[in-house]
Amino acid sequence: MVSERALHVLRAIVHDYVASREPVGSKAIVDRHQFGVSAATIRNDMALLEEEELITAPHTSSGRVPTDKGYRVFVDQFADLRPLSGAQRQAIASFLDQSVDLDDVFARTVRLLSHLTNQVALVQYPALGNARVRHIELVPMSATRVMTVFITDGGRVDQRIIELPLEADDAFIGELRAKLNAALAGQVLSEVPQVAASLAERFAPDRREAVGVVSEALLGHVDAHRTDRLVMAGAANLVRTEGDFAGSVYPVLEALEEQVTLLKLFSEMQVDESGVTARIGRENDEALKETAVVTSAYRVGTDSSAKLGVKRAPTTSRRRTADSRASCTPT
Repeated sequence: MVSERALHVLRAIVHDYVASREPVGSKAIVDRHQFGVSAATIRNDMALLEEEELITAPHTSSGRVPTDKGYRVFVDQFADLRPLSGAQRQAIASFLDQSVDLDDVFARTVRLLSHLTNQVALVQYPALGNARVRHIELVPMSATRVMTVFITDGGRVDQRIIELPLEADDAFIGELRAKLNAALAGQVLSEVPQVAASLAERFAPDRREAVGVVSEALLGHVDAHRTDRLVMAGAANLVRTEGDFAGSVYPVLEALEEQVTLLKLFSEMQVDESGVTARIGRENDEALKETAVVTSAYRVGTDSSAKLGVKRAPTTSRRRTADSRASCTPT
C-alpha cells in the first residue's frame, strides 16, 4: 500500500515522462513539482511505487517510467475529462454538418479524431438492434436497371443497383415503391426478410419475378446493417511511432485490418459513469498488448448503441529507446 504522496509522485512521473520522453528521476520531480520534501524522500516514495509494480527502471541507474499497472492507477484516480470549449464544439459540428449521410458522418468522425489525437481512430457501425426502416426509394437508371436506396430511422443510407428481368415503366416503379413503403416503413430491420418474402404475392404474376429481384436486394440491405464493421483512420500514425513498440507494429496493424479482435474488445468494454472507458497494455488481447484503447458509446436514432474509440501507441517501459514516446498523453 502506497501513501497519498507516493500516488502524487506517480502522477508527476506519468506527466513528466509523457512530456519529456525521458525516464523521470527524483531530482527532476523535486525541481518541477512542489512536494516540499527532499530528493531522498521522493526516492523512498519511488521505491514503494516500484515495489507495487507501478513504475519500473528501463535501464540500470536510470529514472523511472510508468508500467501498465501504473497507468491504470493514474487513469482511475487522477485522469479528468476535460470538456470541449464552445469554439471546439462549433468547429466539430460545422465539420460534421457537411456530411451527406451516416457513412460520411463516420468517415469524417474518424478523420477528425485521428487528426486531433495523432492516433488511430475507430468507429463501430451500429448493430441491427432496434433500427427501423424509414424509407425505400427506387431510382430508374435504365429500362431494366434500378437503384434501390434503403434508409433507416438512424439516418444510415445503403444503395444498390439491380438488374430487373423485364423493362420497368414508370407506372410499375411507382406501384412497387408505394407497396414497398406501405409494407416496410416503420418495420424493425429484423422483420424485413419475412415481409419481403411475401411482397411478390401483391403483384400480377408477370411482375413477380421482378419483385423477387427487388426483395433479394432488400435482404442485402438488411445484411449490410447486420454486419459488424469498423471505420478507421490514422493507421499511418502507428507506423510513424513504430519505435515505441518493443517488438513489431505488424500484429497491431493486422488486428486493425482483420477487425475481429477489435470488435470483440469493443463488446467487452463497458463505459463507466463518465461515459468513457480504457483498456491499457496487457489488459488487451495479445495482439494489442502494447497499446491503450479509449472508447465511448454513441447512439443513432433507435439503433443499438455502438462504440467509437482511439487506439494509442504504447506509453510503457517496453520501449527500445529512451527517447521514443506516444504522441499524446496516456490514458
